Amino acid sequence: MNKALFDLIVFDWDGTLMDSTAVIGKCIQAAARDLGLAVPPQRAALSVIGLDLRRAIQTILPDVLPEHHAKLTDRYHYHMLAQDQESSLFEGVREMLLDLSQQGYFLAVATGMGRVGLNRALNQTGLLSLFDASRCADETFSKPHPAMLQELGRELGQPLQRTLMVGDTTHDLQMAINAGAASIAVTYGAHPEAALRALQPIHVAANVADLHAWLNTHA
Repeated sequence: MNKALFDLIVFDWDGTLMDSTAVIGKCIQAAARDLGLAVPPQRAALSVIGLDLRRAIQTILPDVLPEHHAKLTDRYHYHMLAQDQESSLFEGVREMLLDLSQQGYFLAVATGMGRVGLNRALNQTGLLSLFDASRCADETFSKPHPAMLQELGRELGQPLQRTLMVGDTTHDLQMAINAGAASIAVTYGAHPEAALRALQPIHVAANVADLHAWLNTHA
């Protein structure tokens, strides 16, 4: 295998490693419904996956008063906890990460989730030990700001030119562009393939097997 291109591979979580986008969309809609607000359509709810929750609310519910943001956030977290067991890793994710870790790659997560949610997910899936570092939306700037990738690179001593971002949203790919890193798009998550391709990732993967094979051959 040619390992000349990348040393650090950073993965988004929801919609890239975890099959959770539908659940997230439903929870956003349920939170709005609980407060008697206009319920955003599914496409709008999915479009903000990857952003921190505050920015997501501002994007899809721009007319909501700031004093209601905390209530919306609380209701969203309530519904997410109630449906915690409905999400699972995409088939092949565990095997891919184990393989990449054994090959010596640095592995990291950059997610729009909060730290509590990511830690819970990592522990529930048993993947915590496979990642060298992670960044969450409540710790730094939200995607597509480059801060997550910049901070991960500094923490692990890896230049952004040798860093690869893997994600299912335009927020992930734009973050990589902003940071000067390469990116791979996966089409089985939240955002449509055409929007992902428009940002010119170096590969577009249709499933985890495709992603794993490309990484083994080209990364």
